[in-house]
Formats: sequence, C-alpha cells, structure tokens
Amino acid sequence: MSGSRQPVANIPASAGLMRAAVAVGIALLAVAIALIQLGLVLPAKLLLSATAIAAILVHWCLPASSVRSPDVEQIDPLTGLTNRRYFHDVGQAMIENVQRRQRGIALMLVDIDRFRAIAGSLGHEAGDLLLRHVAKTIRDEAPSEAIVARFESDCFGCLIPFDPRGRNRVERLADRLAVRLSQPVKLVDQELTPRAAIALTRIDDGAATVDRLVRQADLALIAAKARSDGKPLWFAPAMEEAMAERNAIITDLRAALANGDIQPRFEAQVDLGTARLTGFEVSGYWDHPSLGPMTAERFMPVAEACGLSGEVSLLLMRQAMAAARDWDPSITLSIPLAASQFQDAWLAQKVIKTLTECGFPAHRLEIEITENALFANLALAQSIVISLKNQGIALALDAFGRGYSSLAHLRALPFDRVRIDPNFIRNMAADPDCCAIVTAIVHLGDSLHLPIAAKGVRDLDIEMRLRDIGCAHGQGSLYGPPLDLAQVRQMLAEKRLLAGISPSSLTIPRLAG
Repeated sequence: MSGSRQPVANIPASAGLMRAAVAVGIALLAVAIALIQLGLVLPAKLLLSATAIAAILVHWCLPASSVRSPDVEQIDPLTGLTNRRYFHDVGQAMIENVQRRQRGIALMLVDIDRFRAIAGSLGHEAGDLLLRHVAKTIRDEAPSEAIVARFESDCFGCLIPFDPRGRNRVERLADRLAVRLSQPVKLVDQELTPRAAIALTRIDDGAATVDRLVRQADLALIAAKARSDGKPLWFAPAMEEAMAERNAIITDLRAALANGDIQPRFEAQVDLGTARLTGFEVSGYWDHPSLGPMTAERFMPVAEACGLSGEVSLLLMRQAMAAARDWDPSITLSIPLAASQFQDAWLAQKVIKTLTECGFPAHRLEIEITENALFANLALAQSIVISLKNQGIALALDAFGRGYSSLAHLRALPFDRVRIDPNFIRNMAADPDCCAIVTAIVHLGDSLHLPIAAKGVRDLDIEMRLRDIGCAHGQGSLYGPPLDLAQVRQMLAEKRLLAGISPSSLTIPRLAG
C-alpha cells in the first residue's frame, strides 16, 4: 500500500530578514544620536520617526509570512502529520466529496497503550521516537488518499475513503497496523514492544460528518482499550448505550462513596488439598439507583478511569476489615488494588493507616497487585511493596499470565503468592494450551517456593486437574457465589469461625453442577 502524502512543515525563511532589520534599526538609531550630538535635532527626529514606522511594518509583515503560514498552522511539528484542527476542516471537505461520489468513509483511531508510563520510565526522547515511529507506520500503511493526523499526545486518526463494495480493505489496513505496531522497536538504547488500541467506524449512509465519526470512533476506542487484546474494534450502536451507562456511573459514584452505598462481597478461597477455608477475596457491589445491581467488574474500570478507584478500594478495605475483626484468626482477607493506585507514593501509608484505624492484624491482610501496575512504574511499586511487607502484610501477584510479568518481576518483588488469570483456569478442560500454561506456572511456583492460587474454579474436573498438578489454593463458583456481610457472617457462625465459638469443620461444600 503506498504511503499517504502528508504535507511537511516548512519553517519560513524569515529569520535572516528579521536579523537584518534589527541591524539596520540599530545603525539608524546610532546615526540619529550622532545628529543630535551635532545639534541637528530636526533631521534626527525625522530619522527616528522613519525608523519607528519601519519597525511597525516589520512587526506586522513578518508574522503574516511566518507565524500565520498555512504549513505551520496545519502540521504537527513532531510527526509531520496533519494536526487535529486542520484535520477537521480538510476532513469535512473530503467527506462531502466522497458522498457526492457515493463512496463510504471510515475513521480509524490508534492510541498508544501506556504511553505516559513509557515516556516517564524511558525519557521524553524515547517517547518522541515512539510517536514518530507510530506516525510513520500509519502513514506507510494508509492509502495515498487518506488523511493521517495526530489527534492528541498519543492518539492518531486516519480518515479513509472506500468503495462500499470493498469494506474489507479498511479491515485489512487495521489488521496490518495491529501487527506492525506490536513489533519490537528500539528507542534510544532500549528495545520496547509497544501495544496500541485500534478503533474504527464507518459511515456510508450519506450522513457522515467529522464530528459524528470522531464521536463513534472515540466510543470504540474506549472499548478497545478496556479489552486490551490489541485487536482492532469496530464501533457498534451498543457502545452508545455503554457510554450512557458510564456517564451515569461517573455522575453517581462520588455520592455512592460518601453514602457508603458500595458494599463488599466475599468470595471463598480454599486449600485444594483439604478443601479447608483459608480466606476471602473482597470485591465491590453497588445497587445503582437507576442501573440496578453492579459487580466490581462493571463499575471499577469506570472508577479507575475517573480517578476514584483508590477511594473505592480503601472504602471496601475499611468495611471488610471492620467486619472481619472477630473472625477466626486463620481467615485472611485479599484486597485487589487498581494499577493506578500503585502510582500513589502514599499508598502504603494509606493502607497502614486503615489497618490501624480498624484494629485489624496486618498478617491477615493480603494485597493483590496486577501485572499492569508493575509495568507502569516498577521502582515505585517496589517501594510501596517493601513498606507493606515491613508491616507484615502479604502480597499476591494477581491475574498472572495476562500481561507483562516475567521472572524478573517475580524476583524483583517479594511476593507471597501468585494467582493465575481465571481465563486460563476456565479453559483448562477444553484447551490443551491453557492446561499446559497452568501446569507450567504451578511448576514455576514450586521452583520459586511460591504458592500458586487458581481463580475461576467452576467445576470438579478443573479442581481435580489443579490438585493433580500441585496447585495450592483455589477460588471460584464451585465454592459458592460471593457473599454479602450478613451471608458471610452466617456461614462463619455455622462453622464456628467467629470469636468465642469453638471451630468445627472448616471445609467448604462444593457446588457441583
């Protein structure tokens, strides 16, 4: 595919003219001073007036030929691509021309994943190199008639006219970009494998506008980033409904936090060898006034996007620890924290303060950290984790296998447990590759003396497979649904696992089926 022809920014050659004008002005000023010293005041005044008029003309004429140059106004100086403002104007003209010819129009957005973290850890020079690399890749792959623009710091747009009979041309372009942008690239002295979210929308009903295309592509981009599998995603009308829900969540979330409307749910964790209850993983539950009951999987991504995930996590932690103070001391609480929370240098202090206020023993608390949190800022994550470990708090690497973890990460941080991504567990019976991956992770844990926990255990067959390969702990629907505060307390009372009650059997009945 031929590269699209993008105008290149040309800096007007006016710097020399400006310097010459300044030099002449200084010379004329010197002459005027000399005339005054000779007593020739009137000629000096005339000369100064002429110099002032010339300076005004230079001031007004030079910007018109340089600063207001069309190239400078239209081009992003870093990448050489069209900028967003000019994209809107020229894009609308392209749309009108395409529609007159009864052709379709598509918009593709490309967003670099974790760009801020990359620029922060590798430096701004590396960030600029990555932006130029992505811009060149898109420009090389795009058809010559396409308009490629830099929308924001790490987001690019590509407006593509197409024949309605050949829509797959746009899909092939997006697929090629996804492959090329996932290849390793050398930035300064380091090699990086970037990831990008790619979203597309197309309109061939004769009613396309730039604003409509951008709005739809933005919605698809949000969904593509949440899915994080690197595959291009097309806009679907249901995404508008999802955005309406997202806006409702954002609007009501702060009030829900203030009112304590978000409540903890407790999912049992068991020893696979004995079926004994060892603890609970805590998640959130919110009965939204208009959207109805929501699990954390539904509202926590929105909370993280709007900067409230930390407040939600600390609220759930406080509620869970207050409830669990009189539970049997062998029962632990596992609290998952969002990746963004590990960008907060005060996170350890906030957790320790909550522990102290609730009077909860540190050794009964386990903090779950995701692989994404490690990648964003390993040095800060190390500092936070060491502070937590020094207080006796346990640490689990959550959803292992989904993201970027390596043996280096396992060595760099003092984990007490590794939890395998539930997608691998659920597919063990049907997918030999998943079974092999789980087996390899369990054996890796054995060699590193790290207990392995499996999330997503839903039937006896999977439980048996996990037990046979030596997996230590499990949780999932096989052991019952997540329980609210009243339900978990009733279950613990029946098993005599509340303070002052002698314990009976700690085994958890399995829900076969």
